[in-house]
Amino acid sequence: MSSVIWELGDQKTRPPLLDGDVYRPDILEIIEKTIDELSPALRELSLDIHKHPELRFEEIHAHDTYTAFVEKQGFVVQRHYLLETAWVATYSRGQDGPVLGINSEMDALPGIGHACGHNLIGIAGVAIACAAKAAMEKLAINGKVILLGTPGEEGGYGKVRLWDKGAFEEMDVCLMCHPAPGPPHSVSLSGSLALARLQVDYTGHTAHAGLSPWEGKNALDAAVLAYTSIGLLRQQIRPTHRVHGIFGGEDWAPNIIPDKSTMYWYVRAPTTKEMLDTLERVKACFEAAASATGCIVKVTVGSIGNELAQNPVLDVVCKKYGTIDYDWGISGASTDFGNISYLMPGLHPGFSIPILQGGGNHTPAFTEAAVTETAHGACLDVSKGLAAVGMRVLTDVAFLSRKRKGREVTSK
Repeated sequence: MSSVIWELGDQKTRPPLLDGDVYRPDILEIIEKTIDELSPALRELSLDIHKHPELRFEEIHAHDTYTAFVEKQGFVVQRHYLLETAWVATYSRGQDGPVLGINSEMDALPGIGHACGHNLIGIAGVAIACAAKAAMEKLAINGKVILLGTPGEEGGYGKVRLWDKGAFEEMDVCLMCHPAPGPPHSVSLSGSLALARLQVDYTGHTAHAGLSPWEGKNALDAAVLAYTSIGLLRQQIRPTHRVHGIFGGEDWAPNIIPDKSTMYWYVRAPTTKEMLDTLERVKACFEAAASATGCIVKVTVGSIGNELAQNPVLDVVCKKYGTIDYDWGISGASTDFGNISYLMPGLHPGFSIPILQGGGNHTPAFTEAAVTETAHGACLDVSKGLAAVGMRVLTDVAFLSRKRKGREVTSK
């Protein structure tokens, strides 16, 4: 029988809120009231997105559903913004003022739907933007809110594509959040892993496997040898590094020496430099396999994903909603927001939701967890904290001025 790691339960049975400094209680009161009142509508929005999972850059239903929702909330909406399924919703007050950026992710995973909880990430962005807008209106705060609907996070580097097209240019900071397993009532400000995606193509020579195998150069053997070599390499890389991949081919048959094979690999490490160092060792395995089998190898390195660099100035997620740690979250995963955090001040906390044992991100169990009432409550709690951070950006000049400079993204 499966057991739940933790269960938040009914709001009436939740533990008392923790003490913590609150910037501008008048703003926080508006934030909480706005998000609480929107909770039923946001819940319905989350369920709708969850029921219609769409793969990267195919988020047509999500695009139309989110844009219709935020337009009703009084935002100026631009559909099909720079990318076909991207969108942007803006609210401005006054002629001058800081610009708060927020991201809403939309895409799902093949076969297992919203197993990374992007339905929660999407409504969190909407909640933060709506709360900020309400506070600006009621307290006559000047500035601008930009809510950016970002497609293609799962393997598509959607945010990097949008950055290259200028979508983040106007923002002073950018905020978002991500569900993950973790201790109850907690937010994680951990980093993530830098990532390189590789495609490896071997080309050999076909031959009859029984009649004249010596005439062939076996591309499948090359792939198997590379896979085995990397398995051995793992013994000599740091435990914080990850190398994982798959391989396959077309028109294979047992009586034909395969002349082509293709492999897909991910190389990850805590920093971009460490990942690039490990990448060179992995490439050596591909080249050695080609040499041993007489095949030709082509290694294509896709876009590089930087590790997540949480901005220390923005590490002020409101503590009244739970504890803050720096270890769990998505520390062992990767995100295209890492590249954005290299380029501008950003904050990307993880928030814990209850899961079944062994049912972390990218599993069917997480798909189920992402649609529970408890996950919804945790999502709105972290949204309130991030909205408070965003409003401090818009109202505290000294706080905004302490933001650090972004680091350069590593290109492929």
